[in-house]
Amino acid sequence: MIPQELELRGERDENLPLTAEMPKVNGTDGGAKLKTATHEPNVPLFAQNDTQDFRSRWEKIQSGFVDEPREAVEHADELVASAIKRLAEVFATERHKLEAEWGKSDNVSTEELRVALRRYRSFFDRLLSV
Repeated sequence: MIPQELELRGERDENLPLTAEMPKVNGTDGGAKLKTATHEPNVPLFAQNDTQDFRSRWEKIQSGFVDEPREAVEHADELVASAIKRLAEVFATERHKLEAEWGKSDNVSTEELRVALRRYRSFFDRLLSV
């Protein structure tokens, strides 16, 4: 199995280089472009300000439970619904970006499709980690 196939399957043979680590072939740098495209950071699901807002709202709901338990539960339900809606928006935007990259023309190289598939795998893993 070649390194690219191992990467697509989410495996890594420690003796084989990642595509970005592969040596130059025929004077071309086979991995330089891919290095940035294939090494995606672990991106948070929400922007920092969204996360802070959700946590702040949760703390307010939780502290209000003692005085108004029913109202606190209603607000908790609304907050969860709001977070789910926001998450759906984030994933829809991300999916649209991915689709735009490989769907821009019929002239997409296999390498571009491989990178797109890796990004979909990363996206899918994040989705399942929720």
